[in-house]
Amino acid sequence: MINYYVGLRGWQYLFRYLPGLSGWLYWSLFWIVVWSNVAVQIGKRFFPYQVGLVLTWVGAYWMGMMFYSLLIIAALDLVRIVAGWTGLIPGEGVFFLGYDRLLALGILMIVIGIQVYGTWNANHTQMRSYEITIPKAAGPLQNLRVLMVSDIHLGKIVGERRLEKLVQLINDRNPGLVLLVGDTVDGNVDVFSEQKIDDCFLKLRSKYGAYAVLGNHEYISREVDETILHLEKAGVRVLRDEALMVADSFYLVGRDDASGKNFSRSGRKELSQLMHEVDGNFPVILLDHQPQNLGEAEKLGVDLQVSGHTHRGQLFPNNWITARIFENDWGYLRKGNLQVIVSSGYGTWGPPIRIGSRSEVVEILMHFQPHGQKS
Repeated sequence: MINYYVGLRGWQYLFRYLPGLSGWLYWSLFWIVVWSNVAVQIGKRFFPYQVGLVLTWVGAYWMGMMFYSLLIIAALDLVRIVAGWTGLIPGEGVFFLGYDRLLALGILMIVIGIQVYGTWNANHTQMRSYEITIPKAAGPLQNLRVLMVSDIHLGKIVGERRLEKLVQLINDRNPGLVLLVGDTVDGNVDVFSEQKIDDCFLKLRSKYGAYAVLGNHEYISREVDETILHLEKAGVRVLRDEALMVADSFYLVGRDDASGKNFSRSGRKELSQLMHEVDGNFPVILLDHQPQNLGEAEKLGVDLQVSGHTHRGQLFPNNWITARIFENDWGYLRKGNLQVIVSSGYGTWGPPIRIGSRSEVVEILMHFQPHGQKS
């Protein structure tokens, strides 16, 4: 219905004036574009790869076009309705003052401009750095450089080229540890066979290895086991509700995503169960895709939680919504002895654009310091 509303306004106030474009042709093309993404999902086993790729990109950009067209058109329609009730603007046009075609063309240009800028913004990744201190001894370690990435969303939109750039960006920082905190894969594991994803991950360089947890999109694909197999084959250790001591210095605690309960009977383990395996005298780093229930992690003695999932809304003004849903939807938060860092993510979901958020890789320089020791 939303698509029909946007399409109807486009036809009424702009496209019906184009010479040679009939209503039948307009609506045929319109619904092909609208349903292109759905068609790929339903017929992905039948479409040739290149056809599926084109339809995916068309459908993804249409989502962005539709979103901002809806916001602008609905706002103008609301102005028109209020103006009609109050008598401020005479006439019954959807817009006003007889400039409906000019206004419609202006809306189209604005929406296209948003897509162009959003594409540029999504493809210019920012390195966001944090420096934190954990008041615990970590064996022989005094400092640790961690590179954390969330929401890569590997698929037909974010593919091999973007992943190669990411790997190079990480390797250039010479990290001691690499953490992938969910939604590494967007839809299904076909991306590993269609592109050289395994080879890209094998190029990652870090002293203590690369570790990952699952996100909601790994579960949505219903190919969790296959995803884990590919990642571990590529040298990325996947933590599924387990605690792991690294280099006799610190713990990594990796949680299954909260959405897993919708796809399995058992769901994920309680954090308290995982923390039973941990010696709290050592630093504890928690990987959890969604930044939920931060108070629980604080009470159980987690020192640092890293998360993603929110994309910081990805498309303005959605960041207003994520800020209301999550206690920390992006950036750094200190909650008692718990420190939380949430990334806006590297890739995109749906429209390959970012408005009001940035594509980012997070660098965390961690200092370990026993209680009572001065900085």
